[in-house]
This record gives sequence, structure tokens and C-alpha cells, in this order.
Amino acid sequence: MFNFFEKIINYYKTAPKHGKNSKQNRKISKSLNENLIFFKKEFDQSADLAIRELKICNIPAAVITVDGLIDKNMLSNNVLKVIMGEEFRELSEKDPEKTYEYLRDKAIAFPDQIEITTYEDAIILGTSGFALLALEGSTRMLAIGVQGFSFRGIAEPTAEASQRGPREGFVEPIRINITMIRRRMRNAKLKFEMLQSGTTSQTAVALCYITDRVSSEILNEIKNRLNNADLATITTSGCISAYLEEEGDLSLFSSVGLTERPDTVCGKISEGRVAVLIDGSSTVLIVPYLFVENFHTIDDYSSRPYFATLNRILKFLAFFVATLLPGLYVGLGTFNPELFPGELLNKIALSVGATPFSLMLETLTIHFIYEIMREAGLRLPQTLGHAVSIVGGLVIGDAAINSGLIGAPTLMVVALTAICSYVIPTLYEPIAILRFLFIIFGGLFGTWGIMILFSAVLINICSKSNFGIPFLSPISPFGAFGMRDTFIRASWRTLSKGRGNIQTMPGAETD
Repeated sequence: MFNFFEKIINYYKTAPKHGKNSKQNRKISKSLNENLIFFKKEFDQSADLAIRELKICNIPAAVITVDGLIDKNMLSNNVLKVIMGEEFRELSEKDPEKTYEYLRDKAIAFPDQIEITTYEDAIILGTSGFALLALEGSTRMLAIGVQGFSFRGIAEPTAEASQRGPREGFVEPIRINITMIRRRMRNAKLKFEMLQSGTTSQTAVALCYITDRVSSEILNEIKNRLNNADLATITTSGCISAYLEEEGDLSLFSSVGLTERPDTVCGKISEGRVAVLIDGSSTVLIVPYLFVENFHTIDDYSSRPYFATLNRILKFLAFFVATLLPGLYVGLGTFNPELFPGELLNKIALSVGATPFSLMLETLTIHFIYEIMREAGLRLPQTLGHAVSIVGGLVIGDAAINSGLIGAPTLMVVALTAICSYVIPTLYEPIAILRFLFIIFGGLFGTWGIMILFSAVLINICSKSNFGIPFLSPISPFGAFGMRDTFIRASWRTLSKGRGNIQTMPGAETD
């Protein structure tokens, strides 16, 4: 058995890594035929590869595109009609390089055109919606931005609904998301830095930050982690999120924030954070991210300070209730029932006596059934999902109580914790796992087990940091300046008096 696990560990230690593409940049050939053969071979005669061969000043040429990624009307009217027009028939220059330069500098007037000299760049731009113009005898290609593909329209993000804030959310194309941020921050210091990640997918990744607010140490560390990411294909933001965490971090809580709102991104980068946009994902990553920010919403800054403060206090209370209440209920009911009020103790005793399971097993079973119903309602179509919730809440719950399999107090505790866990949706995953752990520790060791596990979780959160920023700041280490926007939300007259940077948080180890 030990040899089996040792082999698994050694396999993961010695498994070959994808790393960066080991192929050297291959130069474009002067022969147009060789270039076309290369593209046909690389794409393996793919159905969406389109090659339009033509002649410019009697020089063989070709326009290479990927169908579905381009605007055909733009390509036809602004590129093909121009290079096949009358002026080129009378052009006396027959030299391929000079003809290419004439096309680049005078004939084709596109704001988004790039000169490329390698096949690797040609493939990346071609699969990004550029039209590639190649000439016989020239070692350069002209990539012309004629992108035009369908995408989901801009709508309000369902996971971060707002009552009084903007209704726009990110979409999948990275260029649209960049525009949404730029439109909100008309500042020359706002910078977008493009990277390529994924050796197979070559996914476009953009780092968004304000140059005079961001820490150079944090920015360089983010670039280093992304460049060293051992990824072949990037399908979701979660693929990159794992590499932005500290290596070896086993905490249930993530120090990488997620958002679908452009206004949230603008607020975070103004504090010195870095936003990571991934092409094909409507979720933007924010680093570094603090634990207390899970309890903040965009509506907090649109509401009056006293109401926003009340909402935050309710969220913190809901977090503790959703995490600790089932474990405390099981621990006290099993080991210290005398701590319950008399009338409540009688009802709990009657309920436990009428059911065939122990209190811990009963609570675990209900939570397990609830998680199954939640997942079923989430994955099914929306109309059926509502039906599953109604059936689960009314029929199954009522039938389980009447049949004597589940006690009414236990069901009430589970229902209350389920509602509280939805108050902080960004923390639902760690809450769900901790809830099961607290039930087990409470059922086995009573209140002492809950105290030990709670202390372990608290120590883990306090010791956690990312990019040199303590995860629990400004609570631990304590910072009076940051507390004005933690449990309470001070008025804008107070918040506007000093701009806080993430690298100035107490205990921060950045420049």
C-alpha cells in the first residue's frame, strides 16, 4: 500500500511539464507556395481555414482567414476591393517588398494592422480574427484587424446583482471587457498588458492596473507566476486562479477575488490591485484579495452608511451562523443538552427520541440531501430547477418529518444555515465544507471539538497571505485606517480623505 502511494507521489513530482512552447520562432518563407502549404498542414485542412489567392501587380498573393472570426463585409469592401482595384493595375513597381510596403503604408488604411515575420505570430493572429496578407517574394505578412464574430450581449451579471448600481457585466470577448473598463476610467495611467497563456490554447490574458498605484513587486510576481504556469489549455478563469495562489496553500479560502462587474474592477485597481482578464471568460480575477472583501458589495457604496453598516454586520453574523450553528446544535445536543432552555430541550429530546438516527448522523444526512437538491436545481434548466427546489423543500421535508426519519428542530437548523450561507455567495464553497467538518467534530468531541476546529481555521486565515499582503488585514494585523471600511462603512466624506493602497495594509511586505 505504501509503495502504491509512493509511486503516485513520485509520478506527480517527475511528470513532464508543458512549459512554454519549445519550438523556435520559424521565419516566414519568401515562397508563397511554401507558406500556404505550411498553413494547410498546420490546420490539417480544417474546414474553417479560408485561403483566397489573387494577384497584386502581377505578384501572386493570398489572403488567409479563419471563417467565423472575421467580418466578411469588412474584408471584402475594405481589403479585397482595395488591393484588387484599378490603381494597382497601373502601379509601375513590381518589387514584392516595395509592393508590400505600399500596401502597408498607403493602400490599406486600418488602425489595427500588425506586421509579422514568424509563423507562430501568424497562427496566433489568424486565430484571433485577423486577415493575413501574404505576397510572393516577401518574408513579411500583414495582419489586418477585421474581427467580427458573434458574442453574448452585455447584460447584468446574475451572480452580482445590484439594486442601485450599474447593470453592466463582463462578457466573453476580452476586447469588449477592456473597453468597458476604459470607458469608466478615463485615465492615461490605466494600462492593459497583454500576455499569452496556455501552450495549446494560446489564450489571450490581459493584466489591468494603474501604473502609479500598483506595487511593482506585486506586478512582477503576478507576471512571473503567469509565465511559469504549467497549462496547456485555459477554459475558465479557475485554471489561472490556482497559479495566482501561494504555492502549497491548502486553505479553504481563496485569496484571489472573482467579479463580473466592471465597476468593481475599477474600484479595486484604484487601490493598487491587479485585474486579470481572460479571453473567453466573463469572470475577472482580482489580486491580491482580502477575506473581509467577501462581505462587501457594490450596493454598500450606493446606500447610506448606517444601512451599509447594518448589512455588513448581518453578513458577518450570517457567516458564523452558516458555519457554526449545525456543529453547535449537534455538540450541545449530544454532550451538553442541559445548556438548552427547558422547553426547547423537551422538544429536541422528543424529536431525537422519535427518530432512528443519532443527532450527528441525522444532521449530516439532511445536509447531504440539501446539497444534492441544490446541485440538481443548479444544473437543471431554470424552470425545472425551481420545481426541484419546491419539491425538495415541501414534499421531501414534510414527508421526512411525518415519517419519523428526521426531526423538525434539525430540519429547522439546516434550513436556517442554508439561507445564511447564501447571504455570502462568494464563501459558499468553504462554508459548505466547514459545515460538515463542524458537525463531525461536534458530534464526536462536543464543544471542545468545535473550539479546536474553529481555532485551527482562525489560525489558518491569520497565517495566510498572498503577494506579501496578510489575508485577514486590516483585522489581523490591525489597522485603524482600514477599519473604516471593514465592519462599518464610513461616509464618503471620510473615505475620500485618504486613498488607501493595498500595499499599505498593516503587515504588507511590498514596496
